[in-house]
Amino acid sequence: MVLNIYKPIGPTSFSIVKSIKKITEEKKVGHGGTLDPFADGVLIIATGKDTKSLSSVANEKKTYIATLKLGAKTDTLDHEGKITENCKIPKINREKINAVFNTFLGWTKQIPPMYSAKRINGQRLYKLARKNIEIKRDPIRVNIENLSLIYFDRSMIRFKVACSKGTYIRVLGSDIAERLGTLGHLSSLTRTRIGKFCIGDSLKIEKFRSTWKSSGI
Repeated sequence: MVLNIYKPIGPTSFSIVKSIKKITEEKKVGHGGTLDPFADGVLIIATGKDTKSLSSVANEKKTYIATLKLGAKTDTLDHEGKITENCKIPKINREKINAVFNTFLGWTKQIPPMYSAKRINGQRLYKLARKNIEIKRDPIRVNIENLSLIYFDRSMIRFKVACSKGTYIRVLGSDIAERLGTLGHLSSLTRTRIGKFCIGDSLKIEKFRSTWKSSGI
């Protein structure tokens, strides 16, 4: 069974997997791409033999809508982290933002953030970060297929991005801010699509639980 579940802001992706496992009583349950706790949106979950399909799901193109807060950088690159540095915000306009966006299109490189679920030498980076340990991370290649402006004001930019597997939108947001001549962090992030799975079709855990119970399985 492959499920398009809506992950709300707050829970971890793993906690959603645990909930599905408890509801279905399946022994084998996994997800096809982590969403940070502060983010919401599409989380693909599979059970039983269908967990084998998760690797192909994870490789699908992903689409996000993000809000970038300008003027401050945090250790996590999102609003849940501690502010590590402040910076003045230069005057920006639509032309300047779009010009910066264009510099990211195509294949580019990112350095995975310390606050991430990525493993290096068998260790989760976020666990090291919580101990104030920072280690060298090699850049990874990611593909930004589309980057479009939705709205902006003096201190905030909301944008939509379609990208490849492994893209860190928090890193993208921080890099965009730097190329605009300031600093920034994400104040919101929503994953709207993974491949053929879109947010409009995703099920909240409560809805899935009631549907599962009423099915009599």
